[in-house]
Amino acid sequence: MKRKLSAFFIFFLLLRLSASGQTSMANVYGRNSRLLNGNWSIVVDPFDVGMGWRAIYKDAKPTGRTDFVEYSFDPSNTLQVPGDFNSQKPELTYFESSVWYKRTFDCDAGKDERVFINFGGANYITDVYLNGKKLGRHEGGFTPFGLEVTGIVKSKDNALIVRVNSARVRNGVPGSLFDWFNYGGITRDVHLIKTHPVFVEDYKIQLDPNDMGRISGYAKLNNAMAGKQISVSIPGLKVSERLTTDAHGYAVISLKRNAELWSPDQPKLYAVKLAVDGDTVSDKIGFRSIKVSGIKILLNGKSVFLRGVNIHEEIPQRRGRAYSDTDARQLIDWAKDMGCNFVRLVHYPHNEHTIRYAEEQGLMVWEEVPLYQGIEFADTSVKSKAELMLKEVIKRDQNRCNVILWSVANETSPSKERDKTLTELAKEVKLLDPTRLVTAAFNNVGRQDNRITLKDTVMKYLDLIGVNEYMGWYTDWPGEPNKMQWQEDFEKPMIISEFGGESVYNNKIDTAVKASAWSEEYVANIYRSQIKMFGNIPFLQGVCPWVLADFRSPYRMQAAYQKGWNRKGLLSDQGEKKKAWYMMKAYYEGLKKKE
Repeated sequence: MKRKLSAFFIFFLLLRLSASGQTSMANVYGRNSRLLNGNWSIVVDPFDVGMGWRAIYKDAKPTGRTDFVEYSFDPSNTLQVPGDFNSQKPELTYFESSVWYKRTFDCDAGKDERVFINFGGANYITDVYLNGKKLGRHEGGFTPFGLEVTGIVKSKDNALIVRVNSARVRNGVPGSLFDWFNYGGITRDVHLIKTHPVFVEDYKIQLDPNDMGRISGYAKLNNAMAGKQISVSIPGLKVSERLTTDAHGYAVISLKRNAELWSPDQPKLYAVKLAVDGDTVSDKIGFRSIKVSGIKILLNGKSVFLRGVNIHEEIPQRRGRAYSDTDARQLIDWAKDMGCNFVRLVHYPHNEHTIRYAEEQGLMVWEEVPLYQGIEFADTSVKSKAELMLKEVIKRDQNRCNVILWSVANETSPSKERDKTLTELAKEVKLLDPTRLVTAAFNNVGRQDNRITLKDTVMKYLDLIGVNEYMGWYTDWPGEPNKMQWQEDFEKPMIISEFGGESVYNNKIDTAVKASAWSEEYVANIYRSQIKMFGNIPFLQGVCPWVLADFRSPYRMQAAYQKGWNRKGLLSDQGEKKKAWYMMKAYYEGLKKKE
């Protein structure tokens, strides 16, 4: 059945065509795949010499009498994948270089099947080899990438060898300095995927931003093929449609349906299946509307206040990177327990388990790329790297209805190069995904007496403004908290995206006198003052304390209290609730009652 394309969808499809150069496919978890997780043999390469004459990717074995090889994948020397290498072996705790991984596997691919390997994430630069042949390289520690192995993969004894180098890079994203632990390795799931020759590579199925009674989007084949029939099934909405692709392999989705809308109170998800030539991909998708109107954030047309918390992708008790569904449940359940309806996942895209579990639990999400302090904006390659990361994470999560905000940066210093880069990225994100809001977090606000002003030139290109302020911690209060006056040069909603202070759980020494005591009561006083100030900001539409739990950071070197941890957590490194946690819990309960 042919449908007339709206101007919105013509523009949207053309845009997707221009941004379709990725190798990763959407929703690997909903396809014909199996995990290659488990114990992988490793070679630790501290001076990163394995790509030279040693050629570790060849996995050579000594054969002749005088033959020897100066490395080996010893089966007794292994690392768990997924998982960072720093937390698995004491000798690798602060290691920042290359580790080579090896995994053997069989693959019973049929004659007409195509085969791909997909990495959910590996930090930071990854080189992938199969059976001695290089498949490709990926830069970036927090976004997925896929590589086709059709024609290279064998039925038995395939040798997959992966080099992951975690060294910080001056012109990387993030750069060489960041205030969290640099966990290296294959940190997310690895999938072996089999498809038919023609398959749905990408799709978006969401509520039409201009019509809450319509579900809209597209499906895209892996090849530019006209006339292919793609079936779309949503049993919960009695949808069973067959779409026909155009010359570019695209098919428009436009369905008049009144879906039960997803919200924090009712996080409704519908089973969805797409199929072409017998190849299928399945998903669970929610439908909701997110917009701004003046200083308001509108969820499904109604004003919503974001009761949030910042979360790092770390399990503090394990001192390691979070990567599993179990890890996701711990972090998201902690946020739910505090009364949150929103989480800011910092300062990089988190794993899919966390995004999907947050969606099931009704938590809205802020996703961010690590354009962080100290970024080398004068280096033109930085923008290209950030662009690719944004495309990769948008492609991965554009069907997750709980993702409401794409953030292009955190705490970057104004400069000609920085302003140009962030402005262009904000515009590109709006083109890639016009159905969500674009934001960034700033810490360069103006302060004079009791007046706070927002004047960064990048702010006018954003839908919503995030402000990180640590009044009472890094700086004293410039006035009485309940008399602070906030002003903006534009009518937009603002989130206080970071605030707080450091304390050690159950530390009662010098409780309320000075910050250097790291006491719970000193930080509790900061929170009391912050809450007083919140009620006096007319355009405030959300708050997000820093941070859910204490997290590791080698930059934090105060020997008595920090010990290599950032102690701003509302929870301790063992999950114990500090005084500030109870204050935010009570504050959020009060806001909830007023809804």
